[in-house]
Amino acid sequence: MKMEGNRDEAEKCINIATRSLEAGDKDKALKFLIKAEKLYPTDRAKALLEALTKNGSSAGNGAYRRRPAQSSESTNAQPEKENHESGGGDSSKGFTKEQVEGVQRIKRCKDYYEVLGVNKEVNEDELKKAYRKLALKFHPDKNHAPGATEAFKKIGNAYAVLSNPDKRRQYDLSGEEPSSPGHSHGGGGFDFQRGFEADITPEDLFNMFFGGGFPSSSPHTFTNSRTSHSQQTDYRQERTEERGDGGFSMFIQLMPIVVLILVSILSQMMVSPPPYSLYSRPSTGQTVKRQTDNLHVDYYVTRDFKSEFKGSALQQIEKNVEDDYVSNVRNNCWKERQTKTDLLYAAKVYRDDRMRKKAELMTMDNCRELDRLNNLFRGG
Repeated sequence: MKMEGNRDEAEKCINIATRSLEAGDKDKALKFLIKAEKLYPTDRAKALLEALTKNGSSAGNGAYRRRPAQSSESTNAQPEKENHESGGGDSSKGFTKEQVEGVQRIKRCKDYYEVLGVNKEVNEDELKKAYRKLALKFHPDKNHAPGATEAFKKIGNAYAVLSNPDKRRQYDLSGEEPSSPGHSHGGGGFDFQRGFEADITPEDLFNMFFGGGFPSSSPHTFTNSRTSHSQQTDYRQERTEERGDGGFSMFIQLMPIVVLILVSILSQMMVSPPPYSLYSRPSTGQTVKRQTDNLHVDYYVTRDFKSEFKGSALQQIEKNVEDDYVSNVRNNCWKERQTKTDLLYAAKVYRDDRMRKKAELMTMDNCRELDRLNNLFRGG
């Protein structure tokens, strides 16, 4: 019942995805198609998702990535070259000259303070403000310039150390990242390329600040060679205790959900199941097959159905059976037509003959059944 209630929202998501495809925004279309599948799985969304995933690499740079000619020639000419050299960017996504210069600036930084653009007297609020600004600017889901991922790691690493009073004090004294013995680099410097070695990954740190980060069809993974699973668990536990989310607080938060579940269970216990089903259901005892007199629709009842329902009561039940059946056939026919339309549209956009043939070979069983029923109604 809950999934059925999500059908309208799922259809809205599919419509948004279709408009996004027409506008050339493949990422947005993929996001809303995935959301539609979670809300209410349909053949229409599945077909479009299949088309995007099978043809994404070629179509991403073609039909769905239409950019003005002057933009691709002037703005992205130099960054595309740098992209091949560094291997750190995504050539299918655009980036600006300002983003490239920003990444290069982070690479040239000699210490954590310079990375965040602050002085050694910076306070906690100023440190947070600097991190927020840079993290949003260099997050790999927003900045596709070559080396943006490494720059994002450096920014997170710098904030993780400088925001910790003990580690900041040790760093100010030694010029090295704390908990990194045997990595002296001379002259009080440090090696940014050793990976992230603080108590939390750059992505987790970003999510703490911004509540989940940017939606992305290709999430970035950050490795932490020196932080064990137990250390991360302890850190999250400490953060939970700092927020005051104790056992009682958690119980209070879960109380509405528990009440909702109990009410749902009680309502199901109090409401008796319908006396028929369009499908055989051993769990409810509806396994005896019958057929309506008018449209000859099959339905299933319990063994004592015949003794309980006779005359006008039986006629009313058979009318309800036929109404439910016609409604299901009509909805399924609509889905078949939508799926075929979307497949033909995707085949046209991607110039995919296999997809076109698949659409043409669809059996459309429900639509044929709907035509049969309509003929019966006309004949009656």
